[in-house]
Amino acid sequence: MPTRRPHPLRTSLHNEVHARPYERMQAPLTISHLAFVCGLEQQAADRAHLEALLRDHHLPLPAPGASHLGIDLPGCRLRWERHTEFVSYTVWRSLRPDEGVDAAPAYRSLPADWLAAVPGELLVATNVQVLLPGDEPLRQTAERWLDAESLVGSDIADGDLQIFSDFRLHPDGYGRWLVGLHNPAATPRRLGRYLQRLLEIDTYRMMALLGLPAAREVARRLDELERQLAGLADAGHGGSGSEEAALLDALTRLAREVEGAYARHHGRFSASSAYFDLVEQRIDELREVRVEGLQTIREFIDRRLKPAVTTTLWASRRLGALSERVSRASGLLRTRVETLQQEHTRELLSTMNARQHLQLRLQAAVEGLSVAAITYYGVGLVGYLAKGAHALHLPVPVEAVMALAVPAIAVGAWLSMRRLRRRIEG
Repeated sequence: MPTRRPHPLRTSLHNEVHARPYERMQAPLTISHLAFVCGLEQQAADRAHLEALLRDHHLPLPAPGASHLGIDLPGCRLRWERHTEFVSYTVWRSLRPDEGVDAAPAYRSLPADWLAAVPGELLVATNVQVLLPGDEPLRQTAERWLDAESLVGSDIADGDLQIFSDFRLHPDGYGRWLVGLHNPAATPRRLGRYLQRLLEIDTYRMMALLGLPAAREVARRLDELERQLAGLADAGHGGSGSEEAALLDALTRLAREVEGAYARHHGRFSASSAYFDLVEQRIDELREVRVEGLQTIREFIDRRLKPAVTTTLWASRRLGALSERVSRASGLLRTRVETLQQEHTRELLSTMNARQHLQLRLQAAVEGLSVAAITYYGVGLVGYLAKGAHALHLPVPVEAVMALAVPAIAVGAWLSMRRLRRRIEG
């Protein structure tokens, strides 16, 4: 095959399918997962904070441009991932035989002062305990460690794992998951894959809910804006030109406010929808089987999370619909204003035409008077010349010369004025 110049993105796109690989995890273990909302302006600070931890332990730094890192620290393993809107830290350690569900959470393996100074705003904090089969049934352990009234659980991974959660924040500020390994032969890669899906469900669930407060705020404001639009639409029938212009100005201000709200919140609403799609996808990948007497993760999410996401979608659609309605109302009113302006212009032109006709008539009258005046003065001059010639004893009939000069001077004056008017009009 001849060598060809490769596309500059070929290698990065080819390796994209291997981005953020699953970690190998061996039960029993404890996991702590934290996600911080961290915008683009804070990502550099977050990376510097991570590098400071690695330097303190004389560990290699992540490659430039890297978006994830898995590395062993004293007593634990840390996984760092940078996403578009948030940064996540997942830390885990193995449990000793004498440790159970009440073992110290994994995040305590990290320096407390370093963890407290992580840039961004903490949104997700979850502890996961992964246990092997023991003397106590896992469900009984779950009812003791979690809130029994809110307990949710299911069998996943074709029965290899059993999971429980209550989706509540506990006194330490962390949520909790309990995972039991029914099949000790499950590979570390398989266990790591399903645990990562559980953590992603928790993270994406919270990210999807970020749009809910904005949706509620927009919904309250939309009620007022819709009433304003209805009032302007009712007031816009049969008004005068000045009233129509005032209504158009009010509609323009209303459109500016609606478009501003759309620009501020549309990205957040779209992101909420995208995160919810990821939550549903991760739940599908769990392949849940019901545990008797408990809701599955799917049922809990459909009942508790889906209405909130539906609210954000409804607010987004309502905001877009209001924008279209304001645009249509503004277009109709603008057309009416332009029609009134055209009618006023037509009336003005008609008045100007009438005035022009009057002016032409006056001009014609003035031209007649001008011809008469020029003829009068011209004949007078001819008369003076004839009288002068007569005084010199020349045979000049004064009266006859003046009489003949009248039509000649009048015709000449009229032709001259006509030629001058044509030049001006041209």
